[in-house]
Amino acid sequence: MKINELNQKPGIDKNIKLEKTYTQFGKLLIELRKKNLPDRIVVFINKDVEELNSITGPGDELRKIARKKQTRIIKSLEKELKLVPKNYYRNLWLAVGMAVFGIPIGAAFGAGLGNMAFLGIGLPIGLVIGMAVGTGMDKKAFKEGRQIDLEIKY
Repeated sequence: MKINELNQKPGIDKNIKLEKTYTQFGKLLIELRKKNLPDRIVVFINKDVEELNSITGPGDELRKIARKKQTRIIKSLEKELKLVPKNYYRNLWLAVGMAVFGIPIGAAFGAGLGNMAFLGIGLPIGLVIGMAVGTGMDKKAFKEGRQIDLEIKY
């Protein structure tokens, strides 16, 4: 089964953010066509592409829907096939590291030094830990051939 094409809409080039989002979605579809995906995933992707193609008139609504569809496809690929774009885990673990590691480390610094103003010291430490864990997971995904040759930017 083949992944459907994304229709080019007139007037997209007038809105820079919409053009970037729409172009990125098209590149994602191109990269997914290179992969051997199961039919159920291709049907899922085609459904989203058809819904996006059916929307008339460019604007902020089209951009929001395109981003939602793109995120939905990426989450589905990660959940079903463990297929992820470049730096997916790094971006995910950046926030997780700040919350899971940074806040407790900062609280420990603050309690240990007797001044809770040091709570903020833990956030950059957690950020670095999260980025390190995520980068390691991205490298592992690359070695295993589970990485899409595209970095998603929002």
